[in-house]
Amino acid sequence: MANGVWHTEYGIEINLSKPDLGVDGYPGLLQEIMTSVSDRNPQLLECLAHHQGKECASEAGGKSPWMFLRRARVGGRSPLVAAHLPITHKATSAESAQHKATKERIVETASRCGLDAETEVSTGNRRTISDALVAGPGGIRIGWEIQYHHISPSSVHRRSVNAVHHEITPLWVAKDRTASLIDRAPWARVDDMPWKDITDGKEMVIRGGYRYLRVWKCVPSSDRHCPLSEGVGHCSGIHADWFLPALCQPERKPVYIEDLVLSSATGESVPVYLPNRGNGRAGRHMWVPTDDCELWRELVEEKEPLPIAPEQEEDDRITFAEQEIDRTCRAGGSSAIPGPSGIWDSPPVVSPCRGCRCSGP
Repeated sequence: MANGVWHTEYGIEINLSKPDLGVDGYPGLLQEIMTSVSDRNPQLLECLAHHQGKECASEAGGKSPWMFLRRARVGGRSPLVAAHLPITHKATSAESAQHKATKERIVETASRCGLDAETEVSTGNRRTISDALVAGPGGIRIGWEIQYHHISPSSVHRRSVNAVHHEITPLWVAKDRTASLIDRAPWARVDDMPWKDITDGKEMVIRGGYRYLRVWKCVPSSDRHCPLSEGVGHCSGIHADWFLPALCQPERKPVYIEDLVLSSATGESVPVYLPNRGNGRAGRHMWVPTDDCELWRELVEEKEPLPIAPEQEEDDRITFAEQEIDRTCRAGGSSAIPGPSGIWDSPPVVSPCRGCRCSGP
Protein backbone atom coordinates (compact mmCIF):
# COMPACT_ATOMS: atom_id res chain seq x y z
CA MET A 1 0.00 0.00 0.00
CA ALA A 2 1.19 3.54 -0.73
CA ASN A 3 0.09 7.04 0.22
CA GLY A 4 1.24 8.59 -3.05
CA VAL A 5 0.97 7.96 -6.81
CA TRP A 6 2.09 9.53 -10.09
CA HIS A 7 -0.64 10.83 -12.44
CA THR A 8 0.62 9.84 -15.89
CA GLU A 9 -1.62 12.19 -17.89
CA TYR A 10 -1.08 15.35 -15.85
CA GLY A 11 2.53 14.58 -14.92
CA ILE A 12 1.96 15.33 -11.24
CA GLU A 13 2.73 13.63 -7.95
CA ILE A 14 -0.37 13.04 -5.83
CA ASN A 15 -0.28 12.88 -2.03
CA LEU A 16 -3.28 10.79 -0.97
CA SER A 17 -2.99 11.88 2.66
CA LYS A 18 -3.79 15.55 1.96
CA PRO A 19 -7.27 16.98 1.29
CA ASP A 20 -5.97 18.91 -1.75
CA LEU A 21 -3.87 15.90 -2.82
CA GLY A 22 -0.80 18.11 -2.62
CA VAL A 23 -1.55 19.93 -5.88
CA ASP A 24 -3.33 23.11 -6.99
CA GLY A 25 -5.39 23.83 -10.07
CA TYR A 26 -6.97 20.41 -10.64
CA PRO A 27 -10.68 20.64 -9.64
CA GLY A 28 -12.39 17.27 -9.48
CA LEU A 29 -9.09 15.39 -9.28
CA LEU A 30 -10.17 13.21 -6.34
CA GLN A 31 -13.31 12.05 -8.13
CA GLU A 32 -11.28 11.38 -11.27
CA ILE A 33 -8.67 9.16 -9.65
CA MET A 34 -11.33 7.34 -7.60
CA THR A 35 -13.10 6.24 -10.77
CA SER A 36 -13.19 2.47 -11.22
CA VAL A 37 -10.29 1.14 -13.29
CA SER A 38 -12.84 -0.40 -15.65
CA ASP A 39 -14.01 3.11 -16.51
CA ARG A 40 -10.66 4.86 -16.98
CA ASN A 41 -7.22 4.35 -18.44
CA PRO A 42 -5.72 1.55 -16.28
CA GLN A 43 -2.31 3.22 -16.65
CA LEU A 44 -3.53 6.54 -15.25
CA LEU A 45 -1.86 6.05 -11.84
CA GLU A 46 1.73 4.81 -11.54
CA CYS A 47 3.88 3.57 -8.67
CA LEU A 48 6.16 6.43 -7.63
CA ALA A 49 9.19 4.14 -7.33
CA HIS A 50 8.61 2.81 -10.85
CA HIS A 51 8.18 6.32 -12.22
CA GLN A 52 11.52 7.38 -10.71
CA GLY A 53 13.30 4.36 -12.15
CA LYS A 54 13.73 2.71 -8.77
CA GLU A 55 13.00 -0.87 -7.80
CA CYS A 56 9.31 -1.72 -8.13
CA ALA A 57 8.68 -4.99 -6.31
CA SER A 58 5.26 -5.39 -7.91
CA GLU A 59 6.57 -6.66 -11.23
CA ALA A 60 8.34 -9.56 -9.55
CA GLY A 61 5.16 -10.49 -7.70
CA GLY A 62 2.77 -10.89 -10.60
CA LYS A 63 1.46 -7.33 -10.50
CA SER A 64 1.94 -4.25 -12.63
CA PRO A 65 3.39 -0.83 -11.78
CA TRP A 66 -0.07 0.67 -12.39
CA MET A 67 -2.23 1.40 -9.39
CA PHE A 68 -5.78 1.80 -8.11
CA LEU A 69 -7.16 3.33 -4.92
CA ARG A 70 -8.84 1.83 -1.86
CA ARG A 71 -10.15 3.10 1.44
CA ALA A 72 -8.39 1.36 4.32
CA ARG A 73 -9.42 1.16 7.98
CA VAL A 74 -6.68 1.96 10.50
CA GLY A 75 -7.52 2.61 14.14
CA GLY A 76 -10.86 4.23 13.39
CA ARG A 77 -9.46 6.23 10.46
CA SER A 78 -10.29 5.73 6.78
CA PRO A 79 -7.21 6.77 4.78
CA LEU A 80 -6.99 6.54 1.02
CA VAL A 81 -4.23 4.18 -0.14
CA ALA A 82 -2.92 3.00 -3.49
CA ALA A 83 -2.34 -0.64 -4.44
CA HIS A 84 -0.90 -2.34 -7.52
CA LEU A 85 -3.14 -3.72 -10.22
CA PRO A 86 -2.72 -7.35 -11.27
CA ILE A 87 -1.11 -7.66 -14.67
CA THR A 88 -4.21 -9.44 -15.94
CA HIS A 89 -6.61 -6.65 -14.94
CA LYS A 90 -8.34 -5.94 -18.22
CA ALA A 91 -11.84 -6.39 -19.54
CA THR A 92 -11.96 -9.41 -21.85
CA SER A 93 -12.73 -8.94 -25.53
CA ALA A 94 -16.08 -10.67 -24.96
CA GLU A 95 -16.98 -8.21 -22.19
CA SER A 96 -15.94 -5.27 -24.34
CA ALA A 97 -17.99 -6.58 -27.25
CA GLN A 98 -21.04 -7.04 -25.00
CA HIS A 99 -20.67 -3.49 -23.75
CA LYS A 100 -20.34 -2.03 -27.24
CA ALA A 101 -23.25 -4.08 -28.62
CA THR A 102 -25.58 -3.04 -25.79
CA LYS A 103 -24.64 0.62 -26.16
CA GLU A 104 -25.25 0.54 -29.91
CA ARG A 105 -28.57 -1.27 -29.47
CA ILE A 106 -29.82 1.43 -27.08
CA VAL A 107 -28.88 4.21 -29.49
CA GLU A 108 -30.37 2.40 -32.50
CA THR A 109 -33.61 1.77 -30.59
CA ALA A 110 -33.85 5.42 -29.60
CA SER A 111 -33.24 6.57 -33.16
CA ARG A 112 -35.96 4.24 -34.50
CA CYS A 113 -38.37 5.77 -31.98
CA GLY A 114 -37.56 9.27 -33.17
CA LEU A 115 -35.50 10.19 -30.11
CA ASP A 116 -32.17 12.00 -30.11
CA ALA A 117 -29.35 9.70 -29.01
CA GLU A 118 -25.57 9.63 -29.09
CA THR A 119 -22.75 7.70 -27.46
CA GLU A 120 -19.92 8.71 -25.11
CA VAL A 121 -21.38 12.03 -23.98
CA SER A 122 -19.62 13.83 -21.12
CA THR A 123 -21.17 16.16 -18.56
CA GLY A 124 -20.18 19.81 -18.46
CA ASN A 125 -17.41 19.20 -15.91
CA ARG A 126 -16.30 16.02 -17.74
CA ARG A 127 -16.49 13.96 -14.54
CA THR A 128 -19.06 11.60 -16.01
CA ILE A 129 -19.35 10.14 -19.50
CA SER A 130 -22.62 8.41 -20.38
CA ASP A 131 -22.25 5.38 -22.61
CA ALA A 132 -25.44 6.48 -24.35
CA LEU A 133 -27.45 9.66 -23.85
CA VAL A 134 -31.08 9.52 -24.96
CA ALA A 135 -33.16 12.72 -25.03
CA GLY A 136 -36.96 12.71 -25.01
CA PRO A 137 -39.35 15.26 -26.51
CA GLY A 138 -40.10 16.79 -23.09
CA GLY A 139 -36.47 17.57 -22.30
CA ILE A 140 -35.86 14.38 -20.32
CA ARG A 141 -32.29 13.11 -20.71
CA ILE A 142 -31.40 9.54 -19.78
CA GLY A 143 -27.73 8.68 -19.32
CA TRP A 144 -27.32 4.95 -19.91
CA GLU A 145 -24.35 3.39 -18.12
CA ILE A 146 -23.50 -0.14 -19.30
CA GLN A 147 -21.66 -1.78 -16.41
CA TYR A 148 -20.91 -5.44 -17.07
CA HIS A 149 -18.00 -5.75 -14.64
CA HIS A 150 -17.12 -4.48 -11.18
CA ILE A 151 -17.59 -0.91 -10.02
CA SER A 152 -17.52 0.35 -6.44
CA PRO A 153 -20.77 1.62 -4.87
CA SER A 154 -19.15 4.97 -4.11
CA SER A 155 -18.23 5.36 -7.81
CA VAL A 156 -21.83 4.62 -8.78
CA HIS A 157 -23.02 7.19 -6.26
CA ARG A 158 -20.59 9.92 -7.32
CA ARG A 159 -21.25 9.48 -11.02
CA SER A 160 -25.02 9.34 -10.50
CA VAL A 161 -25.05 12.50 -8.40
CA ASN A 162 -22.92 14.27 -10.98
CA ALA A 163 -25.30 13.21 -13.77
CA VAL A 164 -28.35 14.45 -11.84
CA HIS A 165 -26.55 17.74 -11.18
CA HIS A 166 -26.34 18.17 -14.96
CA GLU A 167 -30.03 17.27 -15.40
CA ILE A 168 -29.32 13.75 -16.64
CA THR A 169 -31.17 10.78 -15.14
CA PRO A 170 -28.70 7.89 -14.78
CA LEU A 171 -29.79 4.41 -15.81
CA TRP A 172 -27.28 1.68 -14.97
CA VAL A 173 -27.37 -1.66 -16.77
CA ALA A 174 -26.00 -4.84 -15.15
CA LYS A 175 -25.97 -8.49 -16.17
CA ASP A 176 -25.13 -10.00 -12.77
CA ARG A 177 -27.80 -10.32 -10.07
CA THR A 178 -25.10 -9.59 -7.44
CA ALA A 179 -23.77 -6.44 -9.16
CA SER A 180 -22.84 -3.75 -6.63
CA LEU A 181 -24.68 -1.05 -8.58
CA ILE A 182 -28.06 -2.67 -7.89
CA ASP A 183 -30.22 -0.41 -5.70
CA ARG A 184 -27.42 2.19 -5.58
CA ALA A 185 -29.03 4.20 -8.40
CA PRO A 186 -31.75 3.70 -11.04
CA TRP A 187 -30.88 0.38 -12.67
CA ALA A 188 -31.96 -2.49 -14.90
CA ARG A 189 -30.60 -6.03 -15.15
CA VAL A 190 -30.49 -8.01 -18.38
CA ASP A 191 -29.36 -11.52 -19.24
CA ASP A 192 -25.70 -12.33 -19.82
CA MET A 193 -25.73 -13.11 -23.54
CA PRO A 194 -23.15 -13.19 -26.34
CA TRP A 195 -22.52 -9.89 -28.06
CA LYS A 196 -23.71 -11.30 -31.39
CA ASP A 197 -27.13 -12.11 -29.91
CA ILE A 198 -27.37 -8.51 -28.69
CA THR A 199 -26.39 -7.19 -32.12
CA ASP A 200 -28.77 -9.58 -33.92
CA GLY A 201 -31.73 -8.33 -31.87
CA LYS A 202 -32.35 -11.26 -29.55
CA GLU A 203 -34.89 -10.36 -26.87
CA MET A 204 -33.28 -8.51 -23.94
CA VAL A 205 -35.72 -8.85 -21.05
CA ILE A 206 -35.37 -6.54 -18.05
CA ARG A 207 -34.97 -9.15 -15.30
CA GLY A 208 -34.68 -6.69 -12.43
CA GLY A 209 -35.04 -2.99 -11.72
CA TYR A 210 -38.56 -2.51 -13.15
CA ARG A 211 -41.67 -3.03 -11.02
CA TYR A 212 -45.44 -2.53 -11.06
CA LEU A 213 -47.66 -1.41 -8.19
CA ARG A 214 -50.24 -3.93 -7.02
CA VAL A 215 -53.08 -2.98 -4.64
CA TRP A 216 -55.24 -5.61 -2.94
CA LYS A 217 -57.76 -6.05 -0.14
CA CYS A 218 -56.52 -8.36 2.59
CA VAL A 219 -59.32 -10.93 2.82
CA PRO A 220 -59.30 -14.76 2.85
CA SER A 221 -60.13 -14.87 -0.85
CA SER A 222 -57.10 -12.77 -1.76
CA ASP A 223 -54.29 -14.43 -3.69
CA ARG A 224 -51.74 -12.69 -1.47
CA HIS A 225 -50.82 -13.10 2.17
CA CYS A 226 -51.13 -10.31 4.69
CA PRO A 227 -47.74 -8.50 4.86
CA LEU A 228 -48.53 -7.34 8.41
CA SER A 229 -49.21 -10.76 9.90
CA GLU A 230 -46.20 -12.63 8.49
CA GLY A 231 -48.36 -14.63 6.12
CA VAL A 232 -50.84 -15.83 8.74
CA GLY A 233 -54.41 -14.55 8.67
CA HIS A 234 -55.91 -11.48 7.04
CA CYS A 235 -56.45 -7.97 8.37
CA SER A 236 -59.26 -6.83 6.01
CA GLY A 237 -57.19 -3.75 5.15
CA ILE A 238 -55.86 -2.45 1.84
CA HIS A 239 -52.24 -3.23 0.96
CA ALA A 240 -49.99 -2.00 -1.82
CA ASP A 241 -46.50 -3.09 -2.88
CA TRP A 242 -44.20 -3.23 -5.89
CA PHE A 243 -43.67 -6.44 -7.87
CA LEU A 244 -41.65 -7.69 -10.82
CA PRO A 245 -43.84 -8.28 -13.90
CA ALA A 246 -43.76 -12.07 -13.49
CA LEU A 247 -44.91 -11.83 -9.85
CA CYS A 248 -47.88 -9.58 -10.54
CA GLN A 249 -51.35 -11.12 -10.27
CA PRO A 250 -52.36 -11.35 -13.01
CA GLU A 251 -48.88 -11.62 -14.48
CA ARG A 252 -47.74 -8.63 -16.55
CA LYS A 253 -45.92 -9.02 -19.84
CA PRO A 254 -42.11 -8.77 -19.69
CA VAL A 255 -40.44 -5.39 -20.06
CA TYR A 256 -37.75 -5.35 -22.76
CA ILE A 257 -34.81 -3.01 -23.05
CA GLU A 258 -36.50 -1.33 -26.04
CA ASP A 259 -39.52 -0.59 -23.85
CA LEU A 260 -37.35 1.08 -21.23
CA VAL A 261 -35.40 3.11 -23.80
CA LEU A 262 -38.66 4.66 -25.01
CA SER A 263 -40.65 4.95 -21.78
CA SER A 264 -37.80 6.40 -19.71
CA ALA A 265 -37.14 9.14 -22.28
CA THR A 266 -40.83 10.04 -22.72
CA GLY A 267 -41.59 10.07 -19.00
CA GLU A 268 -43.98 7.12 -19.14
CA SER A 269 -41.63 5.34 -16.73
CA VAL A 270 -39.88 7.13 -13.87
CA PRO A 271 -37.15 6.17 -11.37
CA VAL A 272 -38.04 6.17 -7.68
CA TYR A 273 -36.21 5.33 -4.49
CA LEU A 274 -38.26 3.58 -1.82
CA PRO A 275 -36.61 3.63 1.65
CA ASN A 276 -37.00 0.53 3.75
CA ARG A 277 -39.18 0.85 6.81
CA GLY A 278 -37.31 2.36 9.74
CA ASN A 279 -34.12 2.99 7.78
CA GLY A 280 -33.99 5.90 5.37
CA ARG A 281 -30.44 4.98 4.25
CA ALA A 282 -31.42 1.60 2.86
CA GLY A 283 -34.04 0.81 0.28
CA ARG A 284 -34.83 -0.04 -3.31
CA HIS A 285 -34.29 1.84 -6.53
CA MET A 286 -36.68 0.90 -9.31
CA TRP A 287 -38.21 2.08 -12.54
CA VAL A 288 -42.01 2.18 -12.41
CA PRO A 289 -44.88 3.32 -14.64
CA THR A 290 -45.66 6.99 -14.01
CA ASP A 291 -49.32 6.20 -13.30
CA ASP A 292 -48.29 3.66 -10.64
CA CYS A 293 -46.00 6.24 -9.05
CA GLU A 294 -48.82 8.77 -8.84
CA LEU A 295 -51.20 6.18 -7.33
CA TRP A 296 -48.59 5.20 -4.74
CA ARG A 297 -48.14 8.81 -3.69
CA GLU A 298 -51.90 9.11 -3.19
CA LEU A 299 -52.08 5.91 -1.16
CA VAL A 300 -49.25 6.85 1.20
CA GLU A 301 -50.21 10.55 1.15
CA GLU A 302 -46.86 11.62 -0.28
CA LYS A 303 -47.00 15.31 -1.11
CA GLU A 304 -43.57 15.34 -2.74
CA PRO A 305 -42.03 12.99 -5.32
CA LEU A 306 -40.27 9.94 -3.95
CA PRO A 307 -36.55 10.64 -3.41
CA ILE A 308 -34.16 9.72 -6.20
CA ALA A 309 -31.33 8.52 -3.94
CA PRO A 310 -29.86 8.69 -0.43
CA GLU A 311 -27.61 11.70 0.03
CA GLN A 312 -24.35 9.88 0.59
CA GLU A 313 -22.86 6.43 0.95
CA GLU A 314 -20.99 5.74 4.16
CA ASP A 315 -17.93 4.64 2.19
CA ASP A 316 -17.54 8.13 0.70
CA ARG A 317 -15.80 9.37 3.86
CA ILE A 318 -11.98 9.66 3.73
CA THR A 319 -9.53 10.53 6.49
CA PHE A 320 -6.66 12.83 5.51
CA ALA A 321 -3.67 12.58 7.89
CA GLU A 322 -1.49 15.14 6.02
CA GLN A 323 1.75 13.11 5.82
CA GLU A 324 4.83 13.19 3.67
CA ILE A 325 4.77 10.87 0.67
CA ASP A 326 6.57 7.55 1.01
CA ARG A 327 8.09 6.82 -2.42
CA THR A 328 9.25 3.28 -1.63
CA CYS A 329 7.49 0.46 -3.46
CA ARG A 330 6.07 -1.87 -0.81
CA ALA A 331 4.30 -4.34 -3.09
CA GLY A 332 4.63 -7.86 -1.75
CA GLY A 333 6.20 -6.65 1.49
CA SER A 334 4.95 -4.58 4.40
CA SER A 335 1.48 -3.21 3.82
CA ALA A 336 1.67 -0.77 6.69
CA ILE A 337 0.99 2.91 6.16
CA PRO A 338 2.13 5.94 8.14
CA GLY A 339 -0.03 6.98 11.07
CA PRO A 340 -1.04 10.58 11.80
CA SER A 341 2.35 11.30 13.36
CA GLY A 342 4.28 9.72 10.50
CA ILE A 343 5.00 6.56 12.52
CA TRP A 344 4.16 3.35 10.67
CA ASP A 345 0.96 1.71 11.85
CA SER A 346 0.07 -1.95 11.72
CA PRO A 347 -1.32 -3.26 8.41
CA PRO A 348 -4.64 -1.67 7.54
CA VAL A 349 -7.85 -3.60 7.12
CA VAL A 350 -8.85 -3.07 3.51
CA SER A 351 -12.46 -3.16 2.44
CA PRO A 352 -13.06 -6.40 0.51
CA CYS A 353 -13.57 -6.49 -3.26
CA ARG A 354 -17.02 -8.01 -3.20
CA GLY A 355 -18.76 -5.13 -4.93
CA CYS A 356 -18.45 -2.70 -2.07
CA ARG A 357 -15.70 -0.16 -1.36
CA CYS A 358 -13.04 -0.66 -3.97
CA SER A 359 -12.25 1.31 -7.09
CA GLY A 360 -9.92 -1.40 -8.33
CA PRO A 361 -10.35 -4.95 -9.66
